[in-house]
Amino acid sequence: MSLFKNINTDSIEGIKISGKLTGISYPLIKAVLEGAGVGETVRLTDGKRIITGEVTGFEDETVSIFPFESMDGLNSSWKVERTGRSFTIKVSEHLVGRILDGLGKPLDGKELPPDSIEMSISGSFLSPLERKRIDTPFFTGIKAIDCFLTMGKGQRIGLFAGSGVGKSTLMGTLAKHAQSDINVVCLVGERGREVIDFIEESLGAEGLKKSIIIVSTSDTPSIIRWKAPLTATTIAEYFRDKGLDVLLMMDSVTRFARAGRELGLSLGETPLRRGYPASVFATMPSLLERAGNTENGSITAIYTVLVEGGDMDEPVADEVRGILDGHIVLKRELASEGLYPAIDISQSVSRIMNSVTDVPHRRAASELKKYYSLYLQNIDLVRAGAYKKGADRDVDIALEIISELKKLIHSSVSSDPDLLTTEMRQILDKL
Repeated sequence: MSLFKNINTDSIEGIKISGKLTGISYPLIKAVLEGAGVGETVRLTDGKRIITGEVTGFEDETVSIFPFESMDGLNSSWKVERTGRSFTIKVSEHLVGRILDGLGKPLDGKELPPDSIEMSISGSFLSPLERKRIDTPFFTGIKAIDCFLTMGKGQRIGLFAGSGVGKSTLMGTLAKHAQSDINVVCLVGERGREVIDFIEESLGAEGLKKSIIIVSTSDTPSIIRWKAPLTATTIAEYFRDKGLDVLLMMDSVTRFARAGRELGLSLGETPLRRGYPASVFATMPSLLERAGNTENGSITAIYTVLVEGGDMDEPVADEVRGILDGHIVLKRELASEGLYPAIDISQSVSRIMNSVTDVPHRRAASELKKYYSLYLQNIDLVRAGAYKKGADRDVDIALEIISELKKLIHSSVSSDPDLLTTEMRQILDKL
């Protein structure tokens, strides 16, 4: 039985149906619990302590349960009780500025707002006919993106990067300067120190005041790392339904998939590409497709993907690239030269750009990208002294404007979207 299928269970409100533990095989708990369905939340208790978990599979009379907390102290005397409900979180407009765990519980020492309502994290199917066409630009404040990879409200794009190339800094800049009403940031599988660094340095007070942070660190159970993106997406959907334009950032899809691999393999699923079971790739589209436009509001989503060594054909990277509406590539070579954001516009693409920009913008961006690619193709020859000026007019132009072009790509944030085309034309008009 696959972990990744949720079913509806009949209400058992007012009736306590309980069973008993039959064994523990980390990270799974085995129990006999009549009628429990996959996706149902259960409670384990010894009368003093309560541990919540989720039914993830069954065989004959025995169900498999993933606990949301440590299993320390569990023994055969504990009882397991049905709730008859799938997992839900509490959401409210007053979550803005808060930091929550992967299950939507506060990490900042404060109580949840009293006006909170419950929502299932499974989400609801959004018909293609319910989606509003992406036809409005979404300005990020990052010149490299707004000029050459222009995004639209409701777009889903991947941010492909290795470690140490400025990914967290870029996400913090997006949170502070993107034209969104609210940001929902999901950090999956990060080290605790990295979480603090991101919140205090990359995001800062300015970014936090219009953001909600969902955190599931690397030491949390794999089931919580798996659920954190679902929690974040549900919160984003709540605000979209309120009529807001939401920026959802998830770091990272790779660690989400690794959590799914841990869960799937522990349930006995067959490992396939790089050890990932098929259920991981079957579930990924249902998560990523939840972003987008409706008649009420929008969720513009940026999903980071870890690509150590620049391996863009790694299974998760390959799968995500095929689902999303474009990808932004951060290059280590650019970061090592101190060029931030380390965006390689020659390897990045926004599939929505033509729908949200005018002809002058597209022409200027296309021409500059052509010269940037020519520069990259010939720079080794230039450095080796093997290229002579005049051999190729386009290469000569590329070498002439590359300094100005790099300043535009790797520059500080842009405060006026109306000047983007003008800035690109100013470089070309010097020719």
